[in-house]
Amino acid sequence: MPGRIRTATIADVPSLVGLMQGFYSEAGFPLPADPAARAFAMLLSAPTLGAVWLAEQGREAVGHVVLTVAFSMEYGGRRGFIDDLYVRPGDRGRGTGAALLAAAQDGALSLGLRALCVETGLADHPARGLYARAGYVDSAHALLVLPLASPVHVA
Repeated sequence: MPGRIRTATIADVPSLVGLMQGFYSEAGFPLPADPAARAFAMLLSAPTLGAVWLAEQGREAVGHVVLTVAFSMEYGGRRGFIDDLYVRPGDRGRGTGAALLAAAQDGALSLGLRALCVETGLADHPARGLYARAGYVDSAHALLVLPLASPVHVA
């Protein structure tokens, strides 16, 4: 059973950085704390850019989801991106990921977003099942990236 899901604030940045470090560590990327903290602070200081929700068990942060916002010609308005979704390994399988996705969807609807997108691994990636159960479908689009700055994990 998932614990409490709430909107994150600037005061949560240290907990969010710790969760993000766990997320990146699972993918084999070390994550310096300072660039991640700056990124969270920037996002949380500008609600037009998106929002972050935090999952807690008791007083302990166990997961988070990051929603960012962009304009979409395809959808004729703003769309959201699930930029990060992470639940600590020991807290998985209890509905926390689904609850975080539901919070992000509710937040997207309240912001008037017209679609939600997510980037995930290939077809056999474990998160694909979670997203499919939440209603996400393959768009038959490929996400290509032209880096204009270094990612935070290499900053």
